[in-house]
Amino acid sequence: MLLRAVSGMALAVWAVNLDAREMSLIDTVTTKAIRSAQLSPDGQFTAVIRSTPRTPYEDDDGSSYRELVLINAEGEETSYLSKDKKFSRVSFGPQSEYLYFTAKEEGDEYQELYRMPVRGGGVQSVFEFEGNIGSYALSDDGEQLVFLSSGAKDSDKKKLSKKGFKAEVYEEDLTYTQVYHVSLSDEEAEAKAVTAEDQHALSVNFHPNNEQLLVRTAPTSLIDDNYMSSQYHLMGLDGEVVTSFESEGKLGRAEFSPDGRYLAMIRAADYNDPSAGTLFVYDTREQEHRNVLPDYKGSIKDFSWRTEEEIIWLGHRGTESEVQALTLKFLESRSLLETGEAIFTSLDGEAGKSEFVLTGHRPSHPNEAFKYSNGRLERLTDSNPWLADIEMPRQETMTYEARDGLKLEGIVVYPTDYEEGKRYPLMMVIHGGPESHYSNGWLDRYGSPVKHAAAKGYALFFPNYRGSTGRGVEFSKLGQNDYAGKEFDDIVDAKKHLVDIGLADESSVGITGGSYGGFASAWGATAQTEHFAASVMFVGISNNLSKFGTTDIAKEMHAVHARSYPWDKWEWYLERSPIFHAEKARTPILIMHGKEDTRVHPSQSMELYRYLKTHGNVPVRLVLYPGEGHGNRKVAAQLDYSMRLMRWMDSFLVEKAEEKPSFELPHAEQLK
Repeated sequence: MLLRAVSGMALAVWAVNLDAREMSLIDTVTTKAIRSAQLSPDGQFTAVIRSTPRTPYEDDDGSSYRELVLINAEGEETSYLSKDKKFSRVSFGPQSEYLYFTAKEEGDEYQELYRMPVRGGGVQSVFEFEGNIGSYALSDDGEQLVFLSSGAKDSDKKKLSKKGFKAEVYEEDLTYTQVYHVSLSDEEAEAKAVTAEDQHALSVNFHPNNEQLLVRTAPTSLIDDNYMSSQYHLMGLDGEVVTSFESEGKLGRAEFSPDGRYLAMIRAADYNDPSAGTLFVYDTREQEHRNVLPDYKGSIKDFSWRTEEEIIWLGHRGTESEVQALTLKFLESRSLLETGEAIFTSLDGEAGKSEFVLTGHRPSHPNEAFKYSNGRLERLTDSNPWLADIEMPRQETMTYEARDGLKLEGIVVYPTDYEEGKRYPLMMVIHGGPESHYSNGWLDRYGSPVKHAAAKGYALFFPNYRGSTGRGVEFSKLGQNDYAGKEFDDIVDAKKHLVDIGLADESSVGITGGSYGGFASAWGATAQTEHFAASVMFVGISNNLSKFGTTDIAKEMHAVHARSYPWDKWEWYLERSPIFHAEKARTPILIMHGKEDTRVHPSQSMELYRYLKTHGNVPVRLVLYPGEGHGNRKVAAQLDYSMRLMRWMDSFLVEKAEEKPSFELPHAEQLK
């Protein structure tokens, strides 16, 4: 059976596996994925971290398991650290002889640094410290170590807590992380602090001369200062600042060229840029810095130095990704991997090596590890071989036009049994941020169970509305100072387009999303209620006045979203809040929220719930998840969310119910 794209969309031919099965919600939340891939300095090995979710109804509650797998030049896998061991921050040693990692072994009071031989051997202790060892770096000869730590626990605070003295002084009683340095060649040496106690260190790496450090600091440990007020410095091992590298706004990773002359940095183009997605290079010899890809209409995600004058960079442009090599001398960039290969999410290489490794996903699989060598891309891992038996719906990029003429993109997924000319219930999934975007890859999440929903007869659409990343800085600023304005009109215009081309049933359109996508879902259920028959709001905004006063990113909200303060225009902030339009709501809305969310406080969901329940004009339900924050991390909470999402959509889009479904789910029946 073959299906072809409808008129006006990119031509695609999709083969249907007649023996395939549907993807269940348990399948959705238990897919394995590669979280990182690193190339060894000698280019002979790739170390990958594979994430394995816990098994619902069988495993106790907790975070996903992690496994360290080493892949040799022949593609053979060896598991080094299994799910039974808790570890983090894996890296190769300078000579590719050892793999280093942090862990809390039996008898350890704090998380310490360990290593094990790449070619076989036991785990060895490298360095112990009176405090947890966080991010770390080794000098090129492996003789020096720098690391981040907040030091030993306050024993007095622990004793007082037992006596009931647990008062928390909000945003004042902060813990700061410092950079420490120690010589590993001296067994008697003690780690000494490099940064001051009133600086919060976020990252540290050695300069290629091994005598200086590249350190990123923020004035406090508040997340808002991390986002908007951090800076990179070149420091001596004694903590003296040699150079501070000029930047504005958000910062990403930075790395020196092999000879130390250049510093490449992913950062915001300016203070009001919503994301760190521009590649700057600082010339320490000429004392100048420049945007080396000034006309790039995308977002830089990662990079690696290939030589002293060449950078390999990974960018997201539109709904695709690309990898190119940039020569600094002429600022010329040539393509290494064209768009459409996969949606690559990270890149790692070694200076002097032509090959590099990546992580990436496609519509048919989650993140896996890849290797680029001699102009050829090779997939290294297959974490979910069972996906070969799953029905894969047709998925493609779709373009449409907003009411003001702006060209927009999104990803459309067709029902698995799609028949041209037949209309289907539509689920619109709105991304958060809004400084984020959807790429044409693996979109299956607990909040968007794509394969499962498509098999149940749903069409799905993932819009990249104005304000999204992936189309350059100017496009990402289009939603600023216009909360719930043209940005959310873009979503309605997408719905209209999908109805006009004959795919969506106009009376059976649902909207869902988390964070800013939850804001859009609440807006769709209130101010734009006539357009949506069901809404599922997750960790979303309902009141922009109280949101400002309860979030941990008020500075970021002002700088890259609102561009004003509530006291500048109280009424405007209120009118751009879903609660202002709550009385007109006729869209059944399911509201879900993590109880420990600090980004969007749970009170945002409580406010909208109370308004809607009080006026009683529409079905509404509020579900809170204890122990979860701004998104559900644990598999049981993720599965519960998926089940409630699908039940709500089924009830109001397919069954056309007038009453909300039962709040109880059949979890107990699955216990063994």
